Amino acid sequence: MKKSVLWSLRLGFSSAQAEKIELLGINGFLNNAFNVEVDTTLPSFLEDAPKNLKDYNELRKKIQSYSAEEKKNFNIKQRKVAIELQKWWLAKMMSSEYPLLENMVCFWHNHFVSTQQKVKVNYWIYQHHMILRQHAFGNFKTLTKQIITSNAMINYLDNAKNRNNNFNENLSRELLELFTLGIGNYSENDIKNGAKALAGLNYGDEHGVYRRFISNNDTLTYLGRTGVFKVDDIVDIIFEHPKIPYLITKKLLQWFIEDDPKDEKIKALGDFFREVDFEIKPLLIKMFNEAYQDHTSGTKIKDPLRYILQLINELNINIEKPEYILFFLRQQGMELFNQPNVKGWDGGNSWLSSQTFLQRNNVADLICMGKLMRGKKMESNAKPKIGLFTREMTQKEIIKSLTDNLIFKVSDDIEEDMEAILKYDFDAKSPNADTAMLRAFNHLIKTPEFQVI
Repeated sequence: MKKSVLWSLRLGFSSAQAEKIELLGINGFLNNAFNVEVDTTLPSFLEDAPKNLKDYNELRKKIQSYSAEEKKNFNIKQRKVAIELQKWWLAKMMSSEYPLLENMVCFWHNHFVSTQQKVKVNYWIYQHHMILRQHAFGNFKTLTKQIITSNAMINYLDNAKNRNNNFNENLSRELLELFTLGIGNYSENDIKNGAKALAGLNYGDEHGVYRRFISNNDTLTYLGRTGVFKVDDIVDIIFEHPKIPYLITKKLLQWFIEDDPKDEKIKALGDFFREVDFEIKPLLIKMFNEAYQDHTSGTKIKDPLRYILQLINELNINIEKPEYILFFLRQQGMELFNQPNVKGWDGGNSWLSSQTFLQRNNVADLICMGKLMRGKKMESNAKPKIGLFTREMTQKEIIKSLTDNLIFKVSDDIEEDMEAILKYDFDAKSPNADTAMLRAFNHLIKTPEFQVI
């Protein structure tokens, strides 16, 4: 696989940016990617949503008076808005000239999980998402403070039920276990006292606010520090812990580079992360440059998002209905805004069970036959067309072009299979050349080598 294709897949979701990486170099490309402007325009499908707590509470009261049929219709409308939000984000992933921002938002989205299915308030999910978007390349501690006080997170981890003398530990536990330190670096007492510090943190207009009569103001000990603490205080204390950098550097390596990073690499990056005061951008620059110099490939299983967007890109398909892509992602267990649990998508080997691999192969067959992912024929002007060969290429040149752009390693068996599909008398100028090319393409994308980057 060409290095530029590999890094286009790592920094984005397809090989669409490969030429830009070749032209600009890795650091030039990263510089442009870091400077992508964050779009803060409210999507039109959320214009009617309540934007503050007063309007939200009034809507809740109104819903209580609805008939069963009215409640059903309201829920259907909310589900449609939820799907529009998924489509809105997918469109950004597919259209961005420098999609590293979307990829990084997807990483944080799977780190600070908060799902549509549990939260149900689409505007809160959007607020949560915009925090991730605006702080994607910023400071990890700042992002942590912002995201755990989002209305969506307060709802998802039940902190609205966390009140003085009736504590709920969910947010306190996940703040330590999944978001910052990882298991083994705190005690159960830290969780209990963290819950006390978070008690009374409830819904607000733009973010959570403390309610005086249900808050707790006891003096408590948290990770070795004693005092009267609130949310910002406990996050500050967490970020003084010696183990704070390593959970996130391991997850970043797994998301972008390799499924099983070595401990020494995790530690070296973590130590650097602490040195730069938890600024995300310099950490990414260091991580990407080191991996770029290592020439590593074949170390990470493609997630379903990269898999399907790469196919669409390579075959130059215009998907008029993004619902088809969302359907495939749900099949594969990667529904946007709806991870299976608070841990998020497991990634790695979990992406390739016998069932999901079969689904990938079925989708490959359908797309290469000019059908959409649910069997419906594509419009004639949207038929798949491979942009990796020209009519002047020889058989060997075509095979090299396909393998350079699609797989990380070419074995003798793959070479022989490709030569058999593109028989010795293959003529790229013949009318049947496109069909033969699609057969060769379909064969390659079903190989184990295509499933990894």
